[in-house]
Formats: sequence, C-alpha cells, structure tokens
Amino acid sequence: MKTHPVRTYRSAEDFPRSEHLAWKIAEVATDPVEVSADVAEMIVNRIIDNAAVAAASVTRRPVANARAQAQSHPYSRSSSESHGSTVFGVDGTFSPEWAAWANGVAVRELDFHDTFLAAEYSHPGDNIPSILAVAQHAGRTGNDLIRGLATGYEIQVDLVRAICLHEHKIDHVAHLGPSAAAGIGTLLGLDTETVYQAIGQALHTTTATRQSRKGEISSWKAYAPAFAGKMAVEAVDRAMRGEGAPSPIWEGEDGVIAWLLGGPKAEYNVPLPGPGEAKRGILDTYTKEHSAEYQSQAPIDLAFRLRERVGDLSQIASIVLHTSHHTHYVIGTGSNDPQKFDPKASRETLDHSIMYIFAVALQDGTWHHERSYAPDRAQRPDTIELWQKISTAEDPEWTRRYHSTDPNEKAFGARAEVTLKSGEVIVDELAVADAHPLGARPFARDQYIAKFRTLAEGVIAPAEQDRFLDAAQRTPELKAGELNQLTFTVSDEVLGRSPRSPKGLF
Repeated sequence: MKTHPVRTYRSAEDFPRSEHLAWKIAEVATDPVEVSADVAEMIVNRIIDNAAVAAASVTRRPVANARAQAQSHPYSRSSSESHGSTVFGVDGTFSPEWAAWANGVAVRELDFHDTFLAAEYSHPGDNIPSILAVAQHAGRTGNDLIRGLATGYEIQVDLVRAICLHEHKIDHVAHLGPSAAAGIGTLLGLDTETVYQAIGQALHTTTATRQSRKGEISSWKAYAPAFAGKMAVEAVDRAMRGEGAPSPIWEGEDGVIAWLLGGPKAEYNVPLPGPGEAKRGILDTYTKEHSAEYQSQAPIDLAFRLRERVGDLSQIASIVLHTSHHTHYVIGTGSNDPQKFDPKASRETLDHSIMYIFAVALQDGTWHHERSYAPDRAQRPDTIELWQKISTAEDPEWTRRYHSTDPNEKAFGARAEVTLKSGEVIVDELAVADAHPLGARPFARDQYIAKFRTLAEGVIAPAEQDRFLDAAQRTPELKAGELNQLTFTVSDEVLGRSPRSPKGLF
C-alpha cells in the first residue's frame, strides 16, 4: 500500500490533476490487477449476506416503499446491450439506479450486514446493490462483478482508514458515493478520466450531516446509503456522457476538506494499493451475527456470558460498560441522547442504544432481529428498570485498540462492571464478537449460508432459497446476462404482509 497525503490547496497553487485524491482512486479502479481467490470467496459470502438481511426486511415499510418506487420505473430493453436490473422480492427488471435504491434500502434496513471500523464507521456491503444493479443492466459477467466489488470494498475501506467524518458531523455514506462510483468504473472497464469525474460527482452529491444517526433516528438511516448508491450510478452515467465534476473535490479551496472536514490546515494520509497490487480490503471487514450496531456485537455476546455469573438480575445496582470513544459517544450515554432510554423509541433508535441492547441481551440470552426490538419487549417494566441502570464510560485503552492498525489488537468490545446491591462487583470483558475472524466462532461460508436460511425462513420458498444459493456460489462463473440470478422473489402472500402506505408521486 502507498500512503497519499491529502490536504487543501489554494486555487492559485500548482496542483496537477494527477495528484488529486479522486484521480489516484480512479487509477486504482482502472488497474487491471486480478482478484485473488480468497477475496473472490469473501465477495460471494457478502452477496449471500446481503440477500439474507434483505429477505428479513422485505416486508418492512421503508423497504416496501423503496421497492414501490423502483417498480414505478420498469425497464424496457432498448438494445441488446442493456437489460435492466432486478429488485429483491419481485419479478421484472427496473431502471438500474432505482434497483440500486430499492435493494440498498432492503440491505440496510435492519443494520445487519457487514462492517468496517477505523477512523470512520462503514458498512462496505452497501457497495453491492449499486454495483450489482449496473452489472445486471450492462450484461456483464460474474467475473466483472467480482472485480467491481473488490474495488468498491477497497476504496471504502481505505477512505475509512484515513478520513474521519463523524468528528465533523458528516454522515459516513460520504465515503460510499466515491467507492461505489469507483467500483462501477472497474466493472465497466471505464478509463481513468471518466472514473475521476464520476468519483467527484458522487462525493459532491452524497455529503450530508449525521443527524440521520442522532436523536430520534428515522428510516432515513436505511435510505441514506441507498441514496449514495443511486447517486453513484447517476454520476457514472453523466461522466460517461462527458459531464465533469467539481475539482479538486477533496482538496479544493472550497472543497470537502476545507469546509466539511478538518479545515484548510488539516492533512489526511490515505492508503491505496500501488500499481499491480491486489485489492484485499474486503478481508479486513466483518459481518454481524446479531441485528444491531456493530459496536454492540461483542457486548451482546458478553451479556450472554455474564448471565450465569450474575444470576438474579433484580439484584443489579448498576452496570458500567467501559469502552471506546466511538461506542461511548455514538451509541452510549456519551451521546447525551435521552431517546436512547425511551421505551417508545423507534427501532432505529433502540438499535443505537447499547444500554437497551445490553439489558435485553442480559435478560433474554438471545438476540432476534424483530422480537428484541418489539414495542412490548422494549416497554417491559423490568427491562426499563435494568436499562436505566446501565451507562457507558470512555476508556483510553479501548479507544486505542479501536483505532489500532494491528488486526490482533483491534477491538470493538467493552469491559462490563456489574455492581450488585450487595456491593459485589462482577467484571468481564470481550474484545471482539464471537463471529469476528478472531472471535470464538468466526463466520465462514457455512455460517453465511446458515444466516441466509434462518432469515429467509417463512419468507423465501425453500426451492427459491436453493436456487439463489446455488447461483450466488457460482458468481465468478456466471456468464454475461446471467447476473439476474443474484436476486430472489417471494410470494404475493409474503409481499402482502407489508404495511400499506399512502401513494407518493410515482
């Protein structure tokens, strides 16, 4: 990997295009290096993972509404070179940007797919819906798709390693627009100039404040990455037609760094693969066993482990979770969000309350993507009582480990100090979730398939499950025109479970 210093330049300074971060990313995207077998295998795992969580969310209102919007934009083939794109749950083909939108919402709604944490937070699997939609529409092969996804993951991981967005209250999908545009560029075999312009447009149109993850969290939390993917598709389309982007987008005097991030004096060091260097970023990412914010994955497993030691939960006087800066301030009491203690809060808000999550995991010893967030579950008097006893505290050592570049040190867990009414203190800690590559039960292909089967049960017919899993595992071998197999349909009865919503414009 080569590290690239990135800072603001005054308009009068000599700053050649070849030095722009967007150009350097475009060069990575257009490097014809092959994808290694272990990376291709993990990409297939994540295609399965995305479909699993989409199956679990297919009848939820935000997903149904996004799907209805896509269905209002069907695609009629205008030439042998364009085919339209599929949408989870339904037959037919649709305009690729709207398919990316609908599938992006379905994948993100339950906050249950893969993650990468470093200077910033991310769900790199958000790249898949837009890159896959374009691959289907353009009639590309499975191998083309694998190459595009390797780029999408690599660029998002590299940006997340180097540039913190939440510090400046910018939503993390600002790294997704450029990564998806770069991945689509690789997929289509575009030239560096075109990819450069698409990256600039995609970043420019996908920077927004992180209020979407603050206070009362709404369904826009799921829509934000889908919007970024949709914008990436549209940016590539415009760039292919010869349209340009604001530049230099990161480094300009009125650019992203100067006004949205660290300011004119800030400098970031962005690592990128050198020429001919394989794109392996996906191997540093990890998926979720539990449907909750990633920083709560290890605490959930820790709560399961503590249940027997604590015994009678009514005897708990207080619980303090000593954890990283990010966990404390984003999903802990450091956020100062009263909504994180509100029994009537939205599912999205409860998903971002480590206090609620730890209380329910401690009481139930299990975690379920629907039952654990149900209103009657959140409003149980004994849960509310325990919930109010839980707080978080930043521990510099956990913060250091959170940001460590050593994979053997990097940690997203916590140390729990449970004080009983008797005065006894029970202490335990867990650095990484059981499903993490360094955890007690690392996820591999069998676990991804099991997750898909579990979440698809009662949603996707068994024969359709088998068909999808067979196609997904053959992704690298799929020929041109066969990528429409990487979706699933469900019955009208299942779709009928979706709540009715008022009609919009389309």
